[in-house]
Amino acid sequence: MITYKSKRDIEQMHKAGQLLANCHKEIKKIIKPGISTLEIDAFVERFLKEHGATPEQKGYQGYPFATCASVNDVICHGFPNKKKLKSGDIVTIDMVVKLNGWLADSAWSYTVGEVSEKARHLMEATEKSLYLGIEKAVIGNRIGDISHAIQQYAEGEGLSVVREFIGHGIGRVMHEDPQVPHAGTKGTGPLLKEGMVLTIEPMLNTGKRYVKIDNDGWTARTFDGSLSTQYEHTIAITKEGPLVLTAQ
Repeated sequence: MITYKSKRDIEQMHKAGQLLANCHKEIKKIIKPGISTLEIDAFVERFLKEHGATPEQKGYQGYPFATCASVNDVICHGFPNKKKLKSGDIVTIDMVVKLNGWLADSAWSYTVGEVSEKARHLMEATEKSLYLGIEKAVIGNRIGDISHAIQQYAEGEGLSVVREFIGHGIGRVMHEDPQVPHAGTKGTGPLLKEGMVLTIEPMLNTGKRYVKIDNDGWTARTFDGSLSTQYEHTIAITKEGPLVLTAQ
């Protein structure tokens, strides 16, 4: 069942989203060769606590960290660890912030030092695919219009779209209806209506789209070892168009 949010609800989610965006801004300042994703995770937990918020991921179905930290061939749900990042790495930091009972969800990919042209193209195309999806998130369109816009652009750039992990509704709980695939057919799926709040979070690979899961039961990697990135925003469907609640 889709839960529609009032303007006041969306205002509260926007506050959580702005805090999340500010956290990403701070992460951008500290990511450099020699830092570990575990240090980034600790920074995020401290930052949220200092601002009266909590990391909703921590403890979710047993997940042990405040963030997901996905490096190079990791698609999503990577465990933060002590390994030092090196120049040439790309890393996605994904987090869900809870503030005054409301949630916001956003992932951003970062370069570490100097990266390859292949990595930079992947990151730029993934980010653009997200915004092309957001452009379709208007009243009267359908979820499939978002999905199709992302897939069409990504595949046109020679990249593959991961199917196993998708966007979703969000509010007071992390995962609500509707589901938001990142590949699909125009004019299909649930109708977009005022008051819906969604995450759109495309994950694109430089190689094949297929996934394998590590023994920890969480970390999802590209099956062929190719690079992967993810960009994600939480958006509200409004009469004025899509409102990005987690914009930096």
